[in-house]
Amino acid sequence: MSERLPPLTALRAFDAAARHMSFSRAADELNVTPAALSFQIKSLEEHLGQPLFHRLNRAVELTEAGKALAPGASEGFQTLAAAWTATRRLQDNTNLTVTAGPALTAKWFAPRLYEFARAHPEIDLRFSATLRMVDLTRDDVDVAIRFGDGEDKDLYSVPVRNEWLTPAMSPELAATFPTPESLKEAPLIFDDSISFLRPCCDWPTWFRAVGIDHTPVHGTHFSNADHAVDAAIAGAGVVLGRRAMIVKDLAEGRLVAPFKTAIETNGRFRFLCLPGAETRPKVAAFRDWFLAEIDKTAHISDEFSIIPVEDIPPV
Repeated sequence: MSERLPPLTALRAFDAAARHMSFSRAADELNVTPAALSFQIKSLEEHLGQPLFHRLNRAVELTEAGKALAPGASEGFQTLAAAWTATRRLQDNTNLTVTAGPALTAKWFAPRLYEFARAHPEIDLRFSATLRMVDLTRDDVDVAIRFGDGEDKDLYSVPVRNEWLTPAMSPELAATFPTPESLKEAPLIFDDSISFLRPCCDWPTWFRAVGIDHTPVHGTHFSNADHAVDAAIAGAGVVLGRRAMIVKDLAEGRLVAPFKTAIETNGRFRFLCLPGAETRPKVAAFRDWFLAEIDKTAHISDEFSIIPVEDIPPV
């Protein structure tokens, strides 16, 4: 048996067949004929000196040797693909792909992106609004903006301002519910997108923060923060609004936050990219713009008494 590595095309054919457990589907993926794929796998088996597949009537199965080779072949091609993607990115100084959650994209980024485009006309910004956890080493994404309290292992991470929540409502509704106590009778809107945070940052927690023993059980629930905020703007109720989601609507009068007590979460947004990528001009430009835009509305936090959620007595 030769110690030389076999041809890459033969290994690629094996990897596809091992993933699909089908020569025909593997051939379709690689855009070759089944006969050509079979020939590549046969040459690989000859190079190895033993079969990699059991050929059954209408299926194939990995032999012991095939089972030993498959994980390494798959990992090898994934690593090669990631390296190729990273190398191509180094040559691309025009396109910048950013991923952020749908709510942050709608309520924070979308109204501001014209400022970035005006300041950096040489950069074509592409947004992917998703909560899916991307792999920055393999996915075609340059920057991720994520919210939570987890660690960002092996990534360049810049935490931004802590997130806080306070009741927000339309100006018309504020006239009807002028005190924290009156909110016990108000139609409440629940933002369930942050239900994962611990300690909880919800309506009962806010009521305890202002010294009111009240656990609301009725109201409208939304799984997306932007939908909850839009419902409040429409006058449907009072939302316990997150700073990032309501700050522009507060500044422009669509919402008011009359009760100057806010609860601070353990979660925060972070700017993430691969280590070293932060020095690339397009990534650095977006990071600096992002942080500068956040600083523009930092003064709004000064209007509130912000209580860390850990300091609020539990039930």
